[in-house]
Amino acid sequence: MLPTTLGNSGSQGNGVLSRRDAARHTAGAKRYKYLRRLFHFRQMDFEFALWQMLYLFTSPQRVYRNFHYRKQTKDQWARDDPAFLVLLSIWLCVSTVGFGFVLDMGFFETIKLLLWVVFIDCVGVGLLIATLMWFISNKYLVKQQNRDYDVEWGYAFDVHLNAFYPLLVILHFIQLFFINYVIISDSVIGYFVGNTLWLIAIGYYIYVTFLGYSALPFLKNTAILLYPFALLIMLYLISLACGWNFTKMLCSFYKYRVK
Repeated sequence: MLPTTLGNSGSQGNGVLSRRDAARHTAGAKRYKYLRRLFHFRQMDFEFALWQMLYLFTSPQRVYRNFHYRKQTKDQWARDDPAFLVLLSIWLCVSTVGFGFVLDMGFFETIKLLLWVVFIDCVGVGLLIATLMWFISNKYLVKQQNRDYDVEWGYAFDVHLNAFYPLLVILHFIQLFFINYVIISDSVIGYFVGNTLWLIAIGYYIYVTFLGYSALPFLKNTAILLYPFALLIMLYLISLACGWNFTKMLCSFYKYRVK
């Protein structure tokens, strides 16, 4: 099990952090440092963030090994570099503009859709999911109720961002190439391709989320986070049997949003 605190030169003789060092590790101090770096692009490691984005598809376990390393060296699980968030925002904006183009939206309609997707779908829903998972994990999954063993809210938000990125690429980028010519056609192959992409995207989200919480050594029973897979597969099979087309529903919803 990894240590939750690390000794350093600023520690007092009895091993307790000094007030100044303790203040540096408070949630408020970490949040301030993160937001401050958000406006200093030269301090961001975009190369490392791109590496994380690549491995979230090929080997997401390697991404969470880096979170372990950060805990050992900086005494926090959550990211202290907003480069990943910045690149994710760029991906979100570009893919949403692409969605507007595929759906033949005008300039102002595309801008309205972009604002909805960024502030409601990504930020709003992300804050809600991160807060819910933060509460559930601290309330029910911690092995030992102790101040030294708790899930940081920032880490819960990072897990959501990690899981959201593959979903974004699959549904907002890869799917764009099939929407007009395959998916929204009134055919079996149309809703089969579309719904299969949804299955893969949401499956990625569930799996990467599970990896994020199972990486924390002080949590128990994290396998329950894989249970939604059963509901997902069941819904997928029902959708194929009933002819539901989730992508067609999403396109109609996007068009309704920008009216």
